[in-house]
Amino acid sequence: MAGGKKRVLDEDSGLRKTKKVKTDDNTKKSKAPENAVESNIHGAPEEVDFPRGGGTSLTPLEVKTLRAEAVQEANQELFEDADAVTKPAKRSGRKSDVSGKERKTPKERKGEAIRVEHLNYKRVEVGMKVLAQVISVEPLALIVSLPNQLFAHVPITQISSELTERLERMGEEDEDSVDEEAEENGSARVPDLLDLFKPGQYIRAVVTAVHAPGSTDVSGLGRARDEAQKASRRVELSIVPEKVNGAVAKADVRQGSTFTAAIKSVEDHGYILNLGVPEISGFLSFKDATKGYPQNGAKLHVGQILDISVTKVASNGRTCTVTVDPREFHSSSISEISSVTSVLPGTLVQSLITAVVPDGLNLQILGYFGGTVDQFHLLTGDTEENYKVGTKVKARVLYDLHQSSPPRFALSLAEHVLSLSPKRAGGSRDDDGSILPDAYPVGCTLDAVEVIRVESERGLIVRVSPEVEGFVHISQVSDDHVPSLSLSSGSWKKGTTHKARVTGYFPLDGILQLSLRPSVLTQKFLQVGEVQVGEVIKGTVKKLTDSALFVSISGNVDGVVWPNHYADISLKHPQKRFRPGGSIKCRVLVVDPVRKRVALTAKKTLLDSTLPIISKFEDAQVGLVTHAVVFKTSEKSLQVEFYNNIKAIVPAREASEAAVASLSNAFPVGKPVTVRIVSVDPESSRITASIRQASPTYKSAVTDISGVEIGNNVEGVIADIHKDKLVLTLQPTQVTALLSLNNLANRREVSVAQLRTKLKVGDKLQDLVVVSRNPEKSFVLVASSPKDKVAQVPKGSLSLDTVEVGQVVGGRVLRHIRQGALVKLTTSISGVLHPTDACDDYESGSPFPPVDSIIRAVIIAVNKEKRQLTLSTRSSRLRPDKKQVPADREIESLNALSPGDTVRGFIKSVAEHGLFVMLGRNIDARVQIKELFDDFVKDWKSRFTVNQLIKGRIVSVDHEKKQVEMSFRSGDITKSTSSRLSFAHLSEGQKVNGRVKKIEEYGLFIEIEGTKLSGLCHKSELSDNKDADVTLALRSFREGDPVKAKILSVDSEKRRISFGLKPSYFTEDDLEASGEDSALEDDSTSQAFGVIETSEDPASEAELESDEGEAEEDADSSDHDGSEADVVDMDVDINFQSTISEHPLAVNGASVPSTMPLSIKEGFQWSASGAQDEDAEMTSSSEDDEDQKATGKKRRKRKEIEQDLTADLHTKTPDSNADFERVLLGSPNSSYLWIQYMSFQLQLSEVDKAREVARRALRTISFREEQEKLNVWIALLNLENTYGTDESLESTFKDAARHNDSKTIHLRMAAIFEQSEKSEKAEEQFKKTCKKFGQSSKVWTLFADHYLRHGKLEEARQLLPRSLQSLEKRKHLKTISKFAQLEYKLGDPERGKTLFEGIIDSHPKRWDLWSIYMDMEASQGAIGNLRNLFNRVLALKMTSHKAKSFFKKWLDLERRLGDEEGAATVKVKAIEWTQRAANTA
Repeated sequence: MAGGKKRVLDEDSGLRKTKKVKTDDNTKKSKAPENAVESNIHGAPEEVDFPRGGGTSLTPLEVKTLRAEAVQEANQELFEDADAVTKPAKRSGRKSDVSGKERKTPKERKGEAIRVEHLNYKRVEVGMKVLAQVISVEPLALIVSLPNQLFAHVPITQISSELTERLERMGEEDEDSVDEEAEENGSARVPDLLDLFKPGQYIRAVVTAVHAPGSTDVSGLGRARDEAQKASRRVELSIVPEKVNGAVAKADVRQGSTFTAAIKSVEDHGYILNLGVPEISGFLSFKDATKGYPQNGAKLHVGQILDISVTKVASNGRTCTVTVDPREFHSSSISEISSVTSVLPGTLVQSLITAVVPDGLNLQILGYFGGTVDQFHLLTGDTEENYKVGTKVKARVLYDLHQSSPPRFALSLAEHVLSLSPKRAGGSRDDDGSILPDAYPVGCTLDAVEVIRVESERGLIVRVSPEVEGFVHISQVSDDHVPSLSLSSGSWKKGTTHKARVTGYFPLDGILQLSLRPSVLTQKFLQVGEVQVGEVIKGTVKKLTDSALFVSISGNVDGVVWPNHYADISLKHPQKRFRPGGSIKCRVLVVDPVRKRVALTAKKTLLDSTLPIISKFEDAQVGLVTHAVVFKTSEKSLQVEFYNNIKAIVPAREASEAAVASLSNAFPVGKPVTVRIVSVDPESSRITASIRQASPTYKSAVTDISGVEIGNNVEGVIADIHKDKLVLTLQPTQVTALLSLNNLANRREVSVAQLRTKLKVGDKLQDLVVVSRNPEKSFVLVASSPKDKVAQVPKGSLSLDTVEVGQVVGGRVLRHIRQGALVKLTTSISGVLHPTDACDDYESGSPFPPVDSIIRAVIIAVNKEKRQLTLSTRSSRLRPDKKQVPADREIESLNALSPGDTVRGFIKSVAEHGLFVMLGRNIDARVQIKELFDDFVKDWKSRFTVNQLIKGRIVSVDHEKKQVEMSFRSGDITKSTSSRLSFAHLSEGQKVNGRVKKIEEYGLFIEIEGTKLSGLCHKSELSDNKDADVTLALRSFREGDPVKAKILSVDSEKRRISFGLKPSYFTEDDLEASGEDSALEDDSTSQAFGVIETSEDPASEAELESDEGEAEEDADSSDHDGSEADVVDMDVDINFQSTISEHPLAVNGASVPSTMPLSIKEGFQWSASGAQDEDAEMTSSSEDDEDQKATGKKRRKRKEIEQDLTADLHTKTPDSNADFERVLLGSPNSSYLWIQYMSFQLQLSEVDKAREVARRALRTISFREEQEKLNVWIALLNLENTYGTDESLESTFKDAARHNDSKTIHLRMAAIFEQSEKSEKAEEQFKKTCKKFGQSSKVWTLFADHYLRHGKLEEARQLLPRSLQSLEKRKHLKTISKFAQLEYKLGDPERGKTLFEGIIDSHPKRWDLWSIYMDMEASQGAIGNLRNLFNRVLALKMTSHKAKSFFKKWLDLERRLGDEEGAATVKVKAIEWTQRAANTA
């Protein structure tokens, strides 16, 4: 019956006016009295004879009797027309016989019953007032539930006019005025909606807009996260008091009436409220405010909406006193009203049941107005048994039927609505039952729900439990289309039971939203809240964007995978791996139910992990080992992330066992790591973890070492003897200690080998002192007490009150700072070791001790404010009794310096105007640019680095300004100012030294050395040979070239000088004199000033090499380990004069250096007096005869160049295009000359010409000279890599691969990228090479070498199984051996050892692999492991020749790494093996 009626209502809803006209015609006579009364109520209420508001003097029984008589009379008149009314309706409706029968009601109800209508989106009209319940609070709106399974939203601008005003003012005014205004209004900021509302709260609202389905979203809600929020966009509500309460009559504001009001302002004793009723306002005291808001009663916000009950109305009628006590508000009801517009939704009203109809009840409220209650808002059970006609009940108004005549209302008798509380599963008003979302969460499956009502075109109402019902929409009944439902037939008739799944809630109706669809029942997840963190799931790739990968998990639930979680490594081309529609296996990383977001990870490490996960702070327990992902790195720590955004910090010292130069390189963002939880601080929610302690080899036994302090004298028992240290157990604390064997041997004045033979496990050692503590690893470092008492570390712990200047302390170097090395002495005291206080000899000592090294130092100053000490490790300070003369004296004040002093120091900084040098702790010196070099150097900054050791001469000391000037220039500094020439000192015929200042087509401008005077040398004054091409000679000069010139004329008036450079102007004496001058200068500066090169930097030594005749040997010696013979890169750093003048035209068969890229480190110079020659002379032997030879050679060379400059163009070295063309005519197949020619063009910035030279070389060189052509190709690739574009480089690379061995070119290209520090391109090139030449073992090993050199250990190790899949089986052993060697050299030696063990176990007769294994172990210095290997290999059956080679190798290693006893053992074993072999034979 219900279904049948609903169908009629839906069809007639759009034709309401037509039906009303028809009804009026049929019932004109019976309806006339009611219409009269209705017109009187709305038109002239003062003419009626009963009080305003529908009151009557009759008793309820009399009213009931009169109404029954009226009904009987109306039925008699309408009886004959009843069939005429029902039969057309029956024919027009598509209803079954059953529904037609159910529609028939008793005759006495025909004229009285009010049709119970369901509220739907078509009947919701603007201006309708409705009761709503908050579902969720969004940043800019409230999502609310309406009666009859509808949803709506309230924008933030429709809360209250006061809140809207504050929002507008916040955007217009500056912060200061906003803050002042806010303080006056009782709030420091504009509140969020979360501060004003909470889910489950009931609100009174008025409809302001209704949008058609599918229209543009104007709600401002943004992307809908669920179906409720999506449905709420159609209806927009307002809870502004002026709109909701605006029509309330002032007379109806009386004691007991309830309203929603907004806080207008905050006064001294309470709040002024805006009721929305004209000409009356409310007052809420602070005391009463605490009744409804006990937590923040005195901190309510201006604009906040409150539910109030009126307690008192002032006599003047302008103000009223209110309370926010929720009990008063919920229980307050009204029994009379002066105007129908004063009946607000949410009001509790007195009602009388007038009829029980199949769809619900008819009520009479407030004595006259009609009302209906649908079955959703009745008590569960039989309606006719629960409710009797004539019974008085209290009902709460849900909404008004807008513009209905007479006025009617929809009400609710549901317990949760009457109490204005959330619906509970137990049905009780008390708080003991759980609310529906907790009792039946979304996604839970209900095994058996019973159909109790059927609405043919809406859906099913089912009973979930005795107190809980659910609604199944017709679209959710089946996966197939169902046009209508039947109450008595079909699969879903009344009384049938079904399996259902909760998909949502209708909070105001207090029912569940269910689905019977099989596809929904089998769906894994319905909402984000069902997804469990850490769960491994399979999904489908939905979309891949530049910022994320979107995965469909189940139904409407999607997940996102961020780029750093695509894989264990960073993917450059994720689109190749993730294609839309493809399946993907992920693990749930983060679940955010509020934002409806699921974050996933596709990292294989996390997917395959069997370790426990940390998804909330309580899961983090000290000692727990789990996987995490690096998400942020800094210099001092790593930050790792677990599941659900739980983060932990890993200090740098806990990141690795070995010292790591750069955490960001070793642990890139996104790298999965295994960590152990070290500490958990619940107060600050801080978790500290360790990667080092998560290692399987880490010993977790922790011993308390608090009883041992630095400086304590201790004794201990030897527990173990290692290669270079002893493991002691201190007595009686049982603390583990380490003691260096070198330290103990020095103390006992014996060798380490002798000491090792004397020591035994269990021996007791005394006179030890603690020098360092490591509480995290639970051990201490000890050293033997020194013999002299002066250097003895005192007993007891250090403190600022007990330390004294001169006291010797021990500590550990933490890091290097600007002032020097920071040394940790105790947990609270640190010291600073300045580089100038580190050693007496800067060159041979260690001015910058390595991090984590243990040092002993003497205190030279104490700063108690900073709790810091100034330390010194100079031997002269530590052992003052030994009279030593330090090589670098200690400079403590400016008085220790005087002009002319030669001192050494360290570069503090490189500035734009020069250098700053550290000479002492508080003394710095400045070196201006002009004082850096004797000659002009353009790019001077590249020659200096911070902390570089330098030597110079003090120029001046200013005690007032505390400034020191320093110089690196050679010669007497006192002559620098007095020897300058002026214009008056110049005369014709004078010969001067100068530099080329500028080059023009007509000549050279020359600047006299040491002055700012310059003049012109016309091009006609360059050569004595009239037939010589002076233009070509002019072009060979460069700006800055040093020359010797003769002054031809001096014009004093115009201040012009004319110079000549013809060789005839100079005699041999002039040239020899200049050579002697330079030689004298070299003698006077036998120890050159400037940067002091040390042997620790092989690259610097290589740069000092100036003899190009040894270039091939130098290149061969600088090859790094593991490089292949055919991996050739070209580095041309050529001084043409010094090379070709000594070996004229002898470059035909010269082999080009084959391991360095094409780079021009020094500018091209005409003369041979460049920096290379000077450096070469600085590093030459100090013997007299060699000095004389070098000086004579240099003198002759300069003279020869002077002659080449002017006339003999046919014999001079190649310094122009013509010269190179001439030389190449004689040696066209020499790649060495062609590459020189390319280098010459690059010095002139002629990149295109250099390319053209290379192309010419490739066309000219004979096809038989494959190596020569390859050299040119490699030089061309280097040129394009440095100066070209990506397109030109790619084109050149393809040409080179076509004309040469393709694999060789691919490997060379990768090496070029690597040497030019383009690691990403190098990696990409290696990948291409491995893909194309996967059958080559060398390709894989070089790729692994690249990864290891860049710290990518995991990527390198993953190459081995990949390579074995591509390579032939005969190459497997060779490849595994190469990877193992790389592990020893660049990775983890233990891993290399494991690889070698595997191959010698499977191939024990491969003696070459045994030898390589032994060599690798020898490189680690592990003599114990070597002895074990030799014993194992010699136990195998082999020839005597092979055994002899092994014994010889063993003996050599024992002599080099072991001791005499070990060597003797080898000899004995050799004899035993020989005797055993002879007996066997």
